[in-house]
Amino acid sequence: MAHVISDECISCGACASTCPVEAISEGEGKYVVDPDKCIDCGACEDACPTGAISA
Repeated sequence: MAHVISDECISCGACASTCPVEAISEGEGKYVVDPDKCIDCGACEDACPTGAISA
């Protein structure tokens, strides 16, 4: 199950820079996770300063 980013996202980019498979990109108003690329490692969840990412 791919991680998802909620509306709590402040578009800081911390998650995208920690993703080992480059599954996170900037979307409209917040970053988004590509479920086809996500390997569910949790690195993005740990990096998010607002806790906007969950599995």
